[in-house]
Amino acid sequence: MLIVFFLAVDITQNFYLLQKAVATIEARFTTRVIRTLVSIRRRMDAEALTRAIQAYKPLGDEQTDKLLAYLKQSDAQTAPVPIQMLPLPEIDMYLSLLVLIWLIDQKKLEHAHELSQTLVDQIGLLNRRTLDQIAARIFFYYARVFELLERSAEIRPALLAAHRTANLRRDDELQATLINLLLRNYFQHKLYEQADHLVSKATFPESASNSQFARYLYYLGRIKALQLDYTESHKHLTMAIRKAPQHAAAAGFLQSVYKFSIIVQLLMGEIPERSIFRQPMLRKALIPYFHLTQAVRIGDLTQFQETLAKHADTFHADSTSTLILRQVLDGLLLRHNVIKTGVRMINLSYSRISLRDICLKLQLDSEEDAEYIVAKAIRDGVIDATIDHEHGYIQSKENADVYSTTEPQHAFDQRITFCLALHDESVKVRTRWRRFHAARAHLNRFFPLVLSNVQAMRYPNTERENEDEDKQDDLKSKEGTEPEDDIADLMGGLDDF
Repeated sequence: MLIVFFLAVDITQNFYLLQKAVATIEARFTTRVIRTLVSIRRRMDAEALTRAIQAYKPLGDEQTDKLLAYLKQSDAQTAPVPIQMLPLPEIDMYLSLLVLIWLIDQKKLEHAHELSQTLVDQIGLLNRRTLDQIAARIFFYYARVFELLERSAEIRPALLAAHRTANLRRDDELQATLINLLLRNYFQHKLYEQADHLVSKATFPESASNSQFARYLYYLGRIKALQLDYTESHKHLTMAIRKAPQHAAAAGFLQSVYKFSIIVQLLMGEIPERSIFRQPMLRKALIPYFHLTQAVRIGDLTQFQETLAKHADTFHADSTSTLILRQVLDGLLLRHNVIKTGVRMINLSYSRISLRDICLKLQLDSEEDAEYIVAKAIRDGVIDATIDHEHGYIQSKENADVYSTTEPQHAFDQRITFCLALHDESVKVRTRWRRFHAARAHLNRFFPLVLSNVQAMRYPNTERENEDEDKQDDLKSKEGTEPEDDIADLMGGLDDF
């Protein structure tokens, strides 16, 4: 009973934050509410939701009766004390969002589909910036319901129409969410060309949250991998890993990104670091990819083929089998990378070796195949050697000093580019906050009476508490930090990913 009471209190406290967000037109208060969704979802209870709904709106209201009908808790044992609060669309949508999440968790998908469709229709009629973050989360679960019903193809036109509307309204958060939902939908149905067309035509908003930006980088990395641009793909996947929080809340997302990152590195001829496979939340999920990496590292073609056969279902479920088994026009296969690794190790071990011995070590069918593979490895710069066709052997050249090449220069260039990009992004964030507080100070200077009257009318009982919170947030912003912890629940919703 106490759990229900405290949950209802937490939901009610979010009403005041949403009311304050509307009064001050500040998105950070709505962000606080959105960040509590994960903790509230874990304790979600029909009775607590009923108490919160009845405290905000009395019985007899059409929307209230619909929500209570979904919860089947219209006859509450104890009527809650009504809250003296002006009705706001933000609070209505927030309560409906909680009920929608509860219906999904209870596997009541038909009711969830009906409610989500109603909410999406209502969002189309409202154009309020204070509703942007809640609307984005509603669309996320709207698409999730269709996926659970195995009807995700039907939702594509609705998502495209909503994206056009969000673009016209300059709703950045909803734009970012809808782009990621469309990319997810395209990948589910293997519409890779349409996904690439969307990325090339739609501009991802810079002001989107880190969670949406990390997802966008993940999909962008997959698109580049399919286009054989492994360097760009690895860069985007690495940025997605860095953007995502490194805790259990985003474990599923990190596992998916690392799987593609490992395959892309192998296709680039690189070996992933062993420390990746030792991370606690990645160790179990990456076991098949660890065995695959071992086979490529030692150049054992037999072990490589055995790993493919053993974990074929896993690779297919992870959608990585296409990258592993695909064949490119120039003959480059991940299987050929295994052979290349073997050729490289042979070149380092022997100054001279016959093609017959290479054929036996790599388990190739004929000496002609071995000669072709060695010739291609020499042309690609994998090894530095010459082939004596008359006597049937290869002669290795002396290994050059790596510091006499341009490799260190390229490595430092990549690191410097990343640091400069990170610096530019940090400057943009600080500039945005400075402009916001300058505009707020200007507003307070010329319209103090208007603001005080609005605040007194919206929440008279908590005026002093809100002023104290504003002072604390101002101090934090002057120090160059945001008022809220950006790490907590940054990737909310990825548990359904």
